[in-house]
Amino acid sequence: MSDPGKAGDLLAQIPKGEGKSLPPVHLWNPDFCGDIDMRIARDGTWYYLGTPIGRKPMVRLFSTIIRRDGDDYFLITPVEKVGIRVDDAPFVAVTLQVEGEGDAQVLRFTTNVEDEVVAGAEHPIRVEIDPATLEPSPYILVRRNLEALIHRNVFYQLVELAVEREVDGKPWLGVWSAGQFYPIGPSPV
Repeated sequence: MSDPGKAGDLLAQIPKGEGKSLPPVHLWNPDFCGDIDMRIARDGTWYYLGTPIGRKPMVRLFSTIIRRDGDDYFLITPVEKVGIRVDDAPFVAVTLQVEGEGDAQVLRFTTNVEDEVVAGAEHPIRVEIDPATLEPSPYILVRRNLEALIHRNVFYQLVELAVEREVDGKPWLGVWSAGQFYPIGPSPV
């Protein structure tokens, strides 16, 4: 960036779009301009220069220009690419709406930045289990290779909806959405 201390400069470079469509950051390939002191905490809070960004519309705007390349996260405009830190996932799924039941059930998640996704083939759910603590970390794919950590309260809702099904010859608890079954944990014996 011309002045890495000014996040406002980055915002000014975002093309004004119509409606709710996202900018085509996957098509933009500007030169890397260095890292800026911006971090997304595991709870979804965005920080700039160590201070939480309190303006929700600003966070929403930044969230539309984030891209993940490999293990690194960047904010991308047509003319600049700057690195940021992400503690876990760039988004948090904070609400869940359930429509239907059984294998016809549909799970609709809303993130902390107001993205809505329906779990299904294009937006799968996955659960990582910490090998030391056995603590689950559930995620849903929001767009391209950007995921949302599913908030603990929302995960408890998934557990309440869980049904048992055999996966690879073993009993698992999981949830259905849009015709897909998503294992969320081994079934207790």
